[in-house]
Amino acid sequence: MTSFPNFRSPAVLLDHVRHTMRFYHPRAIDPAGGLYHYFKDDGTVYDTRHRHLVSSTRFVFTYAMAYRKLHDPAYLDGAAHALRFLREGHRDSASGGYAWLLDGRTVVDGTQHAYGLAFVLLAYAHAAMAGLEQARPWIAETFDLLEQRFWDAQAGLYADEASPDWRVLSDYRGQNANMHACEALQAAYQATGERRYLERAYTVASHITQRQAQRCGGLVWEHYDKQWQPDWQFNLNDPENLFRPWGYQPGHFTEWAKLLVQLEQHGAGVLAQDMGWLLPTAERLFQVALEQGWDEENGGLCYSLAPDLTVCDGNKYFWVQAESAAAAALLAHRTGKAHYWDWYQRLWCYSWTHFVDHQHGAWFRILDYRNRKLSDEKSPAGKVDYHTMGACYDILAVLREVAYA
Repeated sequence: MTSFPNFRSPAVLLDHVRHTMRFYHPRAIDPAGGLYHYFKDDGTVYDTRHRHLVSSTRFVFTYAMAYRKLHDPAYLDGAAHALRFLREGHRDSASGGYAWLLDGRTVVDGTQHAYGLAFVLLAYAHAAMAGLEQARPWIAETFDLLEQRFWDAQAGLYADEASPDWRVLSDYRGQNANMHACEALQAAYQATGERRYLERAYTVASHITQRQAQRCGGLVWEHYDKQWQPDWQFNLNDPENLFRPWGYQPGHFTEWAKLLVQLEQHGAGVLAQDMGWLLPTAERLFQVALEQGWDEENGGLCYSLAPDLTVCDGNKYFWVQAESAAAAALLAHRTGKAHYWDWYQRLWCYSWTHFVDHQHGAWFRILDYRNRKLSDEKSPAGKVDYHTMGACYDILAVLREVAYA
């Protein structure tokens, strides 16, 4: 019988973060600027030139949080190194935008994405909270850019994509950019104490998980047209699209559940808006995700559900398991219901068995429905284990509250 550590021990989670960070640090640091974004299972860098905005921003987060929790000054240096490249490599000082993809310092894809700007905002907020004060004014700068270029006042949500020169705004609308905007706005509030960020996070959360959900069977569909009506066909033939997959996403249901509980925590005594819908919505999203998406035979939460809630992509992704474990912990603490701790344990045991690379560190990215690896690319652009370490930090916050209760 497999022996598992105590996943409700802060020491165990912090040790796991250390193990994960050792996979990336110091091998991820590029002395010429920025960090490498593409790693094989054993840590080999297989692309030294390309830089993706999502990885660049998430590295700021992972290094800043590691410094705050593990107190190693090398991680603060790493956060400053990542921050510098985000500002000097990705940002266009003329337009204020951020390049989506670089080859060295050359822009390969200059498309502007609200999803990318959400992570820029998250990066600046966490850099500031780690003590990198140069990032503090960039929080408001990025928020203002999001508001100016992507905010749809009529819908009360962010649009998704613009041309590099900002002149053409795509008709596509998506929930994913708004979900991560909600996350980043809460971080901006934590970094600054400015209520406007929390109010905007509330507006986004309400419109996605209430109004938009009412148009989609009470759940969060991924894709919409310009009028914010659900587009049931978008990427139907590209269900594994990295940022815009087709189908309901159980991992996004649980990620929203986590964000709604955190929004309730941050908003208590601060926001004047009705908070009563947040917890019931979080519980329902979590329930549907686990009831419909859990693989009873092989374990793990599947990637995608069709509109009728049957599994349409049975592959298992690392981030889905990690975010679901964090949501389970937050719901367990908030509600006092034991079954959330049961799910927490179940998710961790599955992930510890199949996803965590105990030899080299970090998590494998994707497994098939029978938990077999599909690739030796552990961390291509976008991953950097932001989700896995971030989930640990979210859980640690819960465990700290339990300890002081």
